[in-house]
Amino acid sequence: MSALPLAITGVGLVTGVGLNAPATCAAIRCALDNFQETRFMDNGGEWIMGCEVPLEQPWRGKTKLIKMAAAAINECLGNNKQIVPKATPLLLCLSEHERIGRVIDDDNQFFLDLQEELGAEFHEKSRVIARGHVAVAVALKHARQLLYELKAKHVLIAAADSLLVAPTLSHYEENERLLTSQNSNGFIPGEAGAALVVEAVHAKQENQLLCHGLGFGVEKAHVYSEEPLRADGLTVAIKESLNDAGCGESIIEFKITDISGEQYYFKEASLAFSRIDRTKREAFDIWHPADCIGEVGAVMGVVMVAVLKAACEKGYSKGNHILAHLGNDDGKRSSMIFGWQAVGGN
Repeated sequence: MSALPLAITGVGLVTGVGLNAPATCAAIRCALDNFQETRFMDNGGEWIMGCEVPLEQPWRGKTKLIKMAAAAINECLGNNKQIVPKATPLLLCLSEHERIGRVIDDDNQFFLDLQEELGAEFHEKSRVIARGHVAVAVALKHARQLLYELKAKHVLIAAADSLLVAPTLSHYEENERLLTSQNSNGFIPGEAGAALVVEAVHAKQENQLLCHGLGFGVEKAHVYSEEPLRADGLTVAIKESLNDAGCGESIIEFKITDISGEQYYFKEASLAFSRIDRTKREAFDIWHPADCIGEVGAVMGVVMVAVLKAACEKGYSKGNHILAHLGNDDGKRSSMIFGWQAVGGN
């Protein structure tokens, strides 16, 4: 396995099915959702279904994003009193700048406002990663450098995003991406905040979820392209993550993805894995948390990692070696290899 693995030692979640990580992960394990009619209407005159986070006040826009991110970060800080914000870089994952309807107009100001909400100032190496779905993998790559080269003790990775924005929903509906009364091949929009605590791996005698490998690729035949899909970008990303982890595909026991309902991404995931899989398998589970929380943009990757951690800790995962992959609409792809290190186990 990788010489520079990362340990996921804490999680925080705020989603439409739970306002903390245990509640959210329990709901996802039970396949519960909170899909309800939103205040937005589709072109057929029907209410659009969505998964809204029920906070104590009806906040909207940037304010709600800050509240969700702060709550997730506070959950991590509350569970680990050794974290010193001033000495801890915060890597904040946000939606791509190009996304239609993006409510954040100044990333740096948003970061400052988040610090003010938290009443804490983070390390000078903190940064915003506006990369959408693949942001969590980019953040883990930066975290690896911060932990092993700059010797940071902890790194916080946080994310906040919402697709429950009128211009965003209109854009996706016009492009037949949204699940509506007139389109069955689409996703249900949602919103969420999430956070992870990442540490370097030392000789700890404790159970922990480790990220062993990271990989990246670019798909030319992305969802808006008219080129035939061969899943080249995702295949490259998966192969790179396996090489980074120093293992072969045979070690993978199940996978978790950001798939949220569109046939394109199901087809891509199937094609990519079939191109690297050389192992005879009786079963191979595919988990997609979006079934419960909706499409939550840049937060999805962080949620996926948190779900894996809970599943491994509570013993309901489908194995100890997991593939996780994500993709952006513009073709950017990322892949991560996770392993559960159990005391006395593998």
